[in-house]
Amino acid sequence: MSKQILHIGIDDTDSPKGMCTTFLAYKIINRLKKENVDFLDFPNLVRFNPNIPWKTRGNGAVGIKISTSNPKKIKNLVKKFVKQYSDVKNGANPGLVFCQDENIPNEFSKLSSDAMWKLIHRNEAKKILSKHNLDFFYLGNGQGLVGATSVIGYNFQDETYELLSYRKSSQFGKKRILDKTKVKEMQEKTYPNTFNSFDSKKNKILLMPHGPDPVFYGVRGEDSTTLISASKMIQPKEKLAGYLIFKSNQGTGDHLKNEIDVNNFLPYTSGTLQGIVTKKPTVTKGGHVFFSIIVDNVKINCAVYKPTRITDVAKELIVGDILKVGGGIRKATKTHPRILNLEFIQIIKLEKKSKLINPFCKNCQKHMKSKGKNQGFQCVRCKKTSDHKNRQFITRSVKEQIYIPDVSAHRHLTKPVQRMKQKPKSEKFNPNSSWITSF
Repeated sequence: MSKQILHIGIDDTDSPKGMCTTFLAYKIINRLKKENVDFLDFPNLVRFNPNIPWKTRGNGAVGIKISTSNPKKIKNLVKKFVKQYSDVKNGANPGLVFCQDENIPNEFSKLSSDAMWKLIHRNEAKKILSKHNLDFFYLGNGQGLVGATSVIGYNFQDETYELLSYRKSSQFGKKRILDKTKVKEMQEKTYPNTFNSFDSKKNKILLMPHGPDPVFYGVRGEDSTTLISASKMIQPKEKLAGYLIFKSNQGTGDHLKNEIDVNNFLPYTSGTLQGIVTKKPTVTKGGHVFFSIIVDNVKINCAVYKPTRITDVAKELIVGDILKVGGGIRKATKTHPRILNLEFIQIIKLEKKSKLINPFCKNCQKHMKSKGKNQGFQCVRCKKTSDHKNRQFITRSVKEQIYIPDVSAHRHLTKPVQRMKQKPKSEKFNPNSSWITSF
């Protein structure tokens, strides 16, 4: 029998109390290897809008692309895995979508693009799936259908890779232990081809989660070969089950490519704006900084939170500075209006900062003293006078550049500084390489 292309999209199988959609992909792929299927690409791990209120951890969906001579059998097998492993009792709302065609409907790509920056209702996904008469399955409220449909329609413009290692089931929920020295050394040796593994400023491991899910650690980088080498340098003492390498949009800034509509300032929307600082920043007791910008005659309130460590930049802004900012819109509360929580500040143009000082006596090399209100100024030595104060320009402590949070405060999609000037590239998938391994 001839083989057919089959796209598989899976989302929302996890909960805050356990499971992980990438681990389910690891289980499914290991099972599919026993069937007569060809893997056509790395499994895709696509992170969508991080400002969705009901997301678990990184709001990521998984896509698998294969060819098979028995798509019906594969669908039933995958459906069985989703039923068995989804943590529905703790709030998971899994969605599973199959697209049995090389040509993916255009609506999938549109939904995927929208899901990157705004809130999408599950009914939108259901309409698309029903229109094209595609097989799908869900549990709970079916919100996972949005990610499961979107991951199939996602088009990579920039791509990174992540090697996720998984624990044996007997270790789930137990404390993870890694040698900081080895992780730090790995990052130094593999830079700039890996990112966000270790925070040298805080002496903190970043590649290891802390929840009860099956992931032990995840190394992110530019290609699979580097990730395999990096993983070997970490040398965990715990015996692991195996690993799987995903192609991903992590570290690409994908969710901030949309320009926010200031006239339709919807909660949970992500994106960017360019405007002029219209209000001097204020600092709260907790060290958070608030200011406002004007965009198309609309005032937008902005917030920069202490953990980002870009509060020091925000504090130095003055009225008139031209900025490009990006982040997510927080919904209004009884005490606060809708506000844009910033993930970066890019200073486009600095306003000149100045202050008025008493005039300077060139003869005596001293500042003059005031003679009294509206009476001008006079040098106490030579008695030379002047009517007005002088304007002195002050050197700004910030520059016209982009400022992003410290690495510990990065989200999955935050683009690290080292990637900002890189040209997007792709890696050809080799099904015979070590992209999945069981120990």
